[in-house]
Amino acid sequence: MTTTNQQPGPLPPRFPYVPSGLFPAGPPRRPTWREPHPVTGSAVAAGGALAAAWLALFGLLGRDVGGYAWWTLVAGALAWLVALALIRYGDRGVGTGVAIVTAGGWSIAFAVVVTRWAVSADWPMW
Repeated sequence: MTTTNQQPGPLPPRFPYVPSGLFPAGPPRRPTWREPHPVTGSAVAAGGALAAAWLALFGLLGRDVGGYAWWTLVAGALAWLVALALIRYGDRGVGTGVAIVTAGGWSIAFAVVVTRWAVSADWPMW
């Protein structure tokens, strides 16, 4: 009896393997597109902090509820213009943070005006 040092080859499959698609077995069939500048949480937070400071500084210029509301509307409109420019040409995360906080600032100003109107029965905007 002689022994040979030959390694056996791979066994032929019993049936052809067809992947289900749940776990892809190769490269994707279509190209995958990646975001060139992904939105990050820190960028959204930075934009939100800047917008909050911006609205607070403009809100402090008002001497009464009407002045506060008008300054907040003007500051918010300027902030939204900057947010639109940032979303289109710059960092979309910062633009998103600016837009979200500006909407919140407008909501707070609206609530203050409506509360003052309900309490005094006098429209405080003019």
